[in-house]
Formats: sequence, C-alpha cells, structure tokens
Amino acid sequence: MKLVILDRDGTINHDSDQFIKSPEEFRPIKGSLEAIARLTQADFRIVIATNQSGIARGLLDTRTLFAIHDTLLRALAPLGGRIDAFFFCPHAADAGCPCRKPQPGMLLEVARRFNVALEGAYMVGAGLRDLQAAAAARPHPVLVLTGKGQETQAGGNLPPGTRVFKDLAA
Repeated sequence: MKLVILDRDGTINHDSDQFIKSPEEFRPIKGSLEAIARLTQADFRIVIATNQSGIARGLLDTRTLFAIHDTLLRALAPLGGRIDAFFFCPHAADAGCPCRKPQPGMLLEVARRFNVALEGAYMVGAGLRDLQAAAAARPHPVLVLTGKGQETQAGGNLPPGTRVFKDLAA
C-alpha cells in the first residue's frame, strides 16, 4: 500500500498562532487540495496526523474539529480527492502524551490500523515536530515551506534524508 501521512495546519491549510477553531477559519493553501486529489488518483492512501492542543486549551471541542475536517472533505470531493483517516492528538504540549508529535505514537497507530510498515510511507509537514516524528517512526520525512516550513528549514537540525519542497503541490 502506498501511504502519505500529512500534517494539517501549515501543510494543507493556512496556519494560525491563534489556532484554527472553526470551519470558517479553515483556508486551504493554494494547490494543496489539488495535490491531495493527485495523490488520491495515484492510488495513495492519505491520512491526516495532526496535533490539536486547542482542544486541551478549551479553544475548540472534538465536534468542532470534526466539522473542520468535514469542511476539508467537502472541498476535496469535487476535485476527486479523499482522506482515508484523520488522527489527532488533543493534548497540550506539556502533557507528555506519546501520540503528540514529535513523539511517534500517532504515526505508529496509523501503521497499526492500516497494517502497513511505515518505511515506505511519507510524512509531510511544515514543522520540525512532524519531521522528528517521521524520523522516529520511519516514514520518509518531507518538509513543505508553507506555514512555518521556512522557519523550520532555517532552524536546521532536519532529520537525515528530509526532502524539501515549496509546498504540497510541488
């Protein structure tokens, strides 16, 4: 099975320091939805793996998170794109949760649920945490320079083998 794991904020949609707290705040990055549609049409399984500490902070609840994800799915459908599953960590950074990136727990759960080895998969994100989780769980790390991706690249310390692209469409 061909698998791509995508972070959400800063990779698919514009990120916000105030968090994406409603479907109305979800704004796709130009070309990202079309890129997901191309991956779908190339027979990749597409999974979202996203830290959502806004839930722990009380900024949104899981029902709202699901509504945001539904907005993404409805935007993808006319383009022929799909998301096979959404995984999220609702915990705050200081909770020590093994599923919160940079820990690999969420990615390992993807592997378990899809019964797939991650060594041939890709993890695409704009943050160092995404790449560190990939390095720990073994999918190929891919950095996009959207969202905070340029800051991530400038900060260095990228895991070995990280590929860098302008955006998800590239």
